[in-house]
Amino acid sequence: MREMKKEPHIAVGIVDGAARIEGRLEGNFSIAGSRSAAGLFMAHAAPGAIVLLDDKGGEAARSEEIRLEAQGPATFTLLNVLIGKRFHWERAEDQTFRGSLLLRLRQDGSMAIINEIPLEEYLRSVVSSEMSAAAPLEFLKAHAIMSRSWLLAALARKGVKRGATEAAQGSVEERGAVIRWYDREEHDLFDVCADDHCQRYQGVMKIISGRPEEAVAATRGMVLSYGEEICDARYSKACGGLTEEFATAWESREVPYLTSVADSSSPYPPIETEAQAREWILSSPEAYCRLEDEVLMREVLPGFDRETKDFFRWAAAYSQDDLSGLVQEKSGLDLGAIHGLTPLLRGPSGRICRLGIAGSKGSVVVGKELEIRRWLSPTHLLSSAFVVDAKRDRRGRVETFTFHGAGWGHGVGLCQIGASIMAVRGFTAEKILSHYFTGAGIRRIYT
Repeated sequence: MREMKKEPHIAVGIVDGAARIEGRLEGNFSIAGSRSAAGLFMAHAAPGAIVLLDDKGGEAARSEEIRLEAQGPATFTLLNVLIGKRFHWERAEDQTFRGSLLLRLRQDGSMAIINEIPLEEYLRSVVSSEMSAAAPLEFLKAHAIMSRSWLLAALARKGVKRGATEAAQGSVEERGAVIRWYDREEHDLFDVCADDHCQRYQGVMKIISGRPEEAVAATRGMVLSYGEEICDARYSKACGGLTEEFATAWESREVPYLTSVADSSSPYPPIETEAQAREWILSSPEAYCRLEDEVLMREVLPGFDRETKDFFRWAAAYSQDDLSGLVQEKSGLDLGAIHGLTPLLRGPSGRICRLGIAGSKGSVVVGKELEIRRWLSPTHLLSSAFVVDAKRDRRGRVETFTFHGAGWGHGVGLCQIGASIMAVRGFTAEKILSHYFTGAGIRRIYT
C-alpha cells in the first residue's frame, strides 16, 4: 500500500439519468472559468447538449459538459433529490453541497449531476448522512476511517477485471436458479454515487453538530488496512446480533477481515442448522444493536431511519395471493400460487443466500441475500435472516406467510447501530473497528 502525496478530489454523482434539474447557487460560481453565475438556475437536456438557464430564464451555457466552479466558500442547492431509491424510506428532499457542480450529458440524452469535492469534505457529509451527526465522537471517528477506506479501496479496484468464474454483472448461471448480487458497479461519469448503493452523501444540512468535522479532522488520511491492502470496509445498519461473511452477499470468495463476529461482548456460535436459525431469530439475545432506548435512538439515527422501529427483530405477513403476485412481479416468473419457501443455504448470521421457492406452476432457487429480499417485498425485506411460518386452511392451502426476521441490511462488516452503542459504552474508534474487521489495522496514507 503506497502513501498518497495529497488528499484526493473525487466526483460524486448526486443525480443520474435526469432530464431536468433545478437549484440555487449561494456565493460565487464561474462558468468555464470566466462568466459568473448566482441565484436560481435550471438545466435541461436538449438534443446533443445541456442547456443551463439563469434566474431570469436566459441561456447561461449550452454544452455537453457544463462546470460551475465554486469561487471561495460557496454552496449549491439541488431541489427534489431522490434518496433511498427502491428502499422503504425512499423520498425526495432539497440538498445543499459545497464544492463545484458539474453537469454531464449521457449518450441517451439524460444528465449526470456531479459534485466535485475534496475527499475529506465528502466524508463530513457521509458520516452525518449515514448516521446522526449527534452520535458519539468515537463512533463518528470509526465511521470516517471506515468510509474513507471503502471509497479508496473501491477506486483502487476500478477497472480491474473480474475472474472468469464470476460474471461481471454480478450473477452466475445455474439451471433452475437465479443467483445475483449487487456490488458497487463502476460508475462511468463519476467516482461514486450519493445514495445507499454506495454511501449516503446528502450534503451539508445533515451536519447538525461540530462532531463530524472533528471526527474527520482527527482521522485525516487514516484507513483500515489488511496486509498491504486498504480494506474494502463494508457496513450495514443492524446485524441482529451476528455479522455476516462477505460471500453470503457478494462474490463467492473469502475476505479475511469480513468474517462473522458476535455484536456483543460475549461470543455467539455461527448458525449452522435450520433449528438453530429458528431459535436464534425467535429469541432476543443481548447485542449492541438491540437498541430499545428512544433517547439513544434519536442520538445515533437520522430522522428517516427512526421510522423503521423494529429492526433488531421484525415480522412481515403476506396473503398467499399477495406473495405470489410479488414473486411474479419482481422475478418475471409465473410460478403460480406459492406454497413453499425453503432455505437451502444460510450464512453464519442466519442470512439466507439461497432460497427455494415452490409454486403450483413451477419452482426456482433464488440468491443471493439482496435478491431474496427484493423478491419477497414491495421494496426490500429488512434482511434475509428470517424463518417463515405458513398458516393453512382446512384443505391444506396456504392462507398467509409470516416472516420472522433479524437485523436490517446485509450484515457484513461493521454494524452501524451496534458500533454507535459501543461508543456510548466507552469503546474507542480503534476498538470498535478491530471488533468488526478481524485482523485489520489502521494506517495514515496522507496528511
